[in-house]
Amino acid sequence: MTEEKSQIPKNNTTSSSGKKPAAEIGSGSSYSGGQRMSYPNRPESVNPDQATLREQWKFAIRQYSKWYSHAWGTAILAGGVFFGLGWIIKGSNPLPSLQSASKPRDEEK
Repeated sequence: MTEEKSQIPKNNTTSSSGKKPAAEIGSGSSYSGGQRMSYPNRPESVNPDQATLREQWKFAIRQYSKWYSHAWGTAILAGGVFFGLGWIIKGSNPLPSLQSASKPRDEEK
């Protein structure tokens, strides 16, 4: 098993609690009462290699495809349920455009 080399330099200034130090952005004196804002997940200092980016892109496409198909499946199922519910409540076809041709429509007088 080979170890992958990290392109991100290691920062040995960890606190005594074992947490990674949070990056502090800006002085914050003008809008946050003199406190500095800290972000626990700093942006990476080096872009990842192409294989990592390709794998992340493929994963994102799979997730989007799954969510997209679930959304369409849910919408179709909900449409069928509401159509059936309308049929039960009305007692006949709830869509007037799908009425049978044997029943003539009332003509305007």
